[in-house]
Amino acid sequence: MGDGSSYCFYREVQRFRQPWVWLLIALVAGISVWGVVQQLVLGKPFGQNPASDTVLLIVAVVFGLGFPVLFWTASLTTEVRSDGLYYRYFPFHWSFRRISSQELLRYDVIAYHPVRDYGGWGIRYGRGSKAYNVSGNHGVMLELSDGRKLLIGSQKAQELASAISLALGKRSG
Repeated sequence: MGDGSSYCFYREVQRFRQPWVWLLIALVAGISVWGVVQQLVLGKPFGQNPASDTVLLIVAVVFGLGFPVLFWTASLTTEVRSDGLYYRYFPFHWSFRRISSQELLRYDVIAYHPVRDYGGWGIRYGRGSKAYNVSGNHGVMLELSDGRKLLIGSQKAQELASAISLALGKRSG
C-alpha cells in the first residue's frame, strides 16, 4: 500500500467485472477471431470488402486478445493515507497520483450519470471535471486548490468521504 511512510485509512480496488461489459468484449473478440478462422482457415473472405490477411490478423490480436487483457487487468485503486489521497488507474498510471491535504479544498459525495455526464466509464472528461470510474454511479467530487475538479468513482463513496475527513482533517463541503 505504498512506501510505508504513511498510514492507510482506506483502500478500494475496483475492476471491470460487470457481465454486460464482458458480453460486449466477448462479442467483439468472437467476431474478430471468427474473421481469422473464416478467412485464413476456411479460405472464405470475411465480409463484403475483406481486409488483407495481415490486417485481419492485427485486428484479431488487438480486439480478440488486447481488449480482453486490457479490461481484465484494468483497475482503479483509491487510498486515503495520512499524507493525502492517492489514486491509480492501472495500466494507464504505473504509480499512484497524490492529492495532498493542502491541495484539497473541498469534496462531496455525489451521484452522477456516467454515460450522460462523462460519456461512460474509464478516465473521462465532462461535467466540468475529470473522472476516474469503473462502474456504478457514485463517487466523491474533489475540488482542488488550482481550480480543477476531479471525480473519483467509488462503490463505497460515503466510506471514502469519511476516510478523507478522518485522515486529512477535511470536511465535505
